[in-house]
Order: sequence, then structure tokens, then C-alpha cells
Amino acid sequence: MEEGKEEVKSFNDLGVCEQLVEACDNLGWKHPSKIQAEAIPHALEGKDLIGLAQTGSGKTGAFALPILQALLETPQAFFACVLSPTRELAIQIAEQFEALGSGIGVKCAVLVGGVDHMQQSIALGKRPHIVVATPGRLSDHLSNTKGFSLRTLKYLVLDEADRLLNDDFEKAIDEILEVIPRERKTYLFSATMTKKVRKLQRACLRNPVKIEAASKYSTVDTLKQQYLFVPDKYKDCYLVYILTEMSGSTSMVFTRTCDSTRLLALMLRNLGLRAIPISGHMTQAKRFGALNQFKAGECNILVCTDVASRGLDIPSVDMVINYNVPSNSKDYIHRVGRTARAGRTGVAISVVNQYELEWYIQIEKLIGKKLPKFPAHEEEVLLLLERVSEAKRISQMKIKEPGGKRNRKGGDDDGEEEIGRYLNGKSSKKSKKH
Repeated sequence: MEEGKEEVKSFNDLGVCEQLVEACDNLGWKHPSKIQAEAIPHALEGKDLIGLAQTGSGKTGAFALPILQALLETPQAFFACVLSPTRELAIQIAEQFEALGSGIGVKCAVLVGGVDHMQQSIALGKRPHIVVATPGRLSDHLSNTKGFSLRTLKYLVLDEADRLLNDDFEKAIDEILEVIPRERKTYLFSATMTKKVRKLQRACLRNPVKIEAASKYSTVDTLKQQYLFVPDKYKDCYLVYILTEMSGSTSMVFTRTCDSTRLLALMLRNLGLRAIPISGHMTQAKRFGALNQFKAGECNILVCTDVASRGLDIPSVDMVINYNVPSNSKDYIHRVGRTARAGRTGVAISVVNQYELEWYIQIEKLIGKKLPKFPAHEEEVLLLLERVSEAKRISQMKIKEPGGKRNRKGGDDDGEEEIGRYLNGKSSKKSKKH
């Protein structure tokens, strides 16, 4: 082995204090990941950071450990704020802070949409050390929750900054930056360095250290990537064929729209497969429910939109299927990053129809390789056609049933009874009254 390769053996070597090293140990973190090894020493020296790292690289630990160490030295309420583009990611970040800080009594508050405002105000009244939030809801609390401010904030983290900078969040982020102290430490983490990320870097970081823990757009070596070119009318058959061929796998199936997550999940369930949907149209409670069912292994197929393509740490995913090829090839990197995480192996299969070929070619250009075909025999696949068509027809009828239309407030009732019963831990045949 080359000299210098073994320089960092443990979190201890990075300057992390004993209590936090123990917390890492309890979480099963034996050795720092690349982004942690490079970011933590600079952060402990008090530098601002820009971290570019692919998904699943251990970014949360890279900013949580230095913040917790600084909090230990000077304990105070509202010490750090982490901004996240999605509710699920915000909750997960808070869980990681709590797990790392469990031995030192760290309190977190999560401020996200879809959850009762008053409950969150009560949590803020308890003066937590760490606030993890989506930008819109944080801005709302800063304006409307009496007695709450971030005037004493010491650390600001922008996680998945490339996604925080879309138009939905821009106004809220500007409002937040207006009311927090300029004298603070800022960490910006992003999978990609876009023009907007550069602009934000100039706006709120001072002499940052830039850490790049991965090549610009790459997929990990332990990921086996394949594709299937299929006629659009047989796409459902090919999906069912792949899921049946790989029946022991835990799989995430990515679709383009919220409506198709529900339809596909119902269709797969009608075929006896344990599928559950997650999308932005679902209520927060149902999204958590679906995620927990999947994490617990009670269903092994999660049908989702890009709401689940980043930041969700679901360690046991064996396979990612792109039922719809993403039109933005960078989204492909994030989707397939759900599997083959932390050194494990995984499979990613893209089911490409005639309308998506151009997008698929862009993906191959981006990752710099031609992918092999997934071995599928059309005559075997088409044996499924009748059953799959019937299952889809039944699912469409269920979604169109009276009382099964999506309500105007963004709720989702279509096909809800079936999925709702499943989320309550029972299949439709065994449902219990609460």
C-alpha cells in the first residue's frame, strides 16, 4: 500500500472529541468517508465550507460533527440552522443530529410544511439547539412565530444547495439571509456546482474551503447499470418482468408524475407485488408511513417521483428502476445513487421507450459510458400482457371511482383506501378498524 493512504484511520485523527467519536461508533461509523475526512478538519478550524459530493457520501456527518463539537464548547439555544429542499431529508438530518448528540442532550426542531404550525411553534418555544427546516416554513416562522428569531445563530448549513436554489425557494432563502447574523460559519453542500450555487457562495460564504469528494458527475463503481429499449405499450409488462425476475430485491421504481406513482403501485399490488407509492401529492403522514413501511421491509417496492431521489438514506435498496427516464440527466445520478451506497453493490435498470431515447443518450454522455442491456426475452415478457393489462384496468377504475378524485387542496384520495389500509400495517383483506 502506498504511503499516505492510511493517514486518516479514525474520527479521532480528524480532531473529533471523545464523546462524538463514541457516538459515531454507536452508529457503526468506524472510519470517516472521503467528504468527512476532508471537510471536518477545516470545519474544526472555523472555516466556511463548500462540499461537492455525490449522494450517499456521508455529507450529514461532515457538517453535523463540527457543529456538535462547537456546541459542546459553547452551549446555546438556536446554535445552528440546516436548510433542506425536502421534508423527508430535513427529518433525516434531524434524526442524525439527535443520534450523534444523544449522549450530550442535543435538542432539535424540524420545521417543514404539511405538519401542524402550532406544534412546531411549541417545539421552538423549548429553545432547541439545532433547527432543521425547509426554507418556506422557516421563513414563515421567522415572520409569524412570536419570540422566535435566529439572531444568535452561529452556523448555517445549506444542504443540497443546487436544489435549494430553484425558483420555489429563492425568495424564502433571501428573507432568511436578511435576518440571520452575518458573523457566522456557513457550510454549503451540493452534488453539483451550478451557476446559482456559485452565486449563493459569493453571497454568503467568506473565504470558503472547497472540497470535492467525487468527480463531477459519477456513479459508484459498485453499481451495475443496465438498460432496456422497449415499445411504450409494453413498458408495464417489462417493469413487472424485471420485478419478478429480481423478486428477492428491495427496489425503488422512479416515475415522472405523482399520478403514475399511485397507478403503478396499485397495479403492482393487484399483481401480488408488495408495492407502495410516495410522492409530493401525498399528505405528510402518508409519506412518512410509506417510507417507514419500506424501511421496515413490510413492502419491498417503493414507487416514487424525484421527491425520493436525494438525501433519503434507505441503506437496503438493491435495485433502482427508471420506469420513466428523467429528462434532466443529472437526476439520473441522484436516482441511481439510492443503491450501491457506502461500498455496497446495487443494480440500476432504465426502461427506455421510443420517446425517451434522446434523454437516455444524454445520460450515457454524462456518465461517460455505454451501458449493457438487461437480458429480457420478449416472448416471456409478453406472456404477462393479459394479466398486466387487467391489473392496470382495475387500478384505473379504482382511481376513477366516486370519492376517488384528488381533492383541490393537494391531498390525494385516488386509490387511497387500498393504499391507506396498507399504510396502516394491514393488507386490504386483513384491514382492522381503529
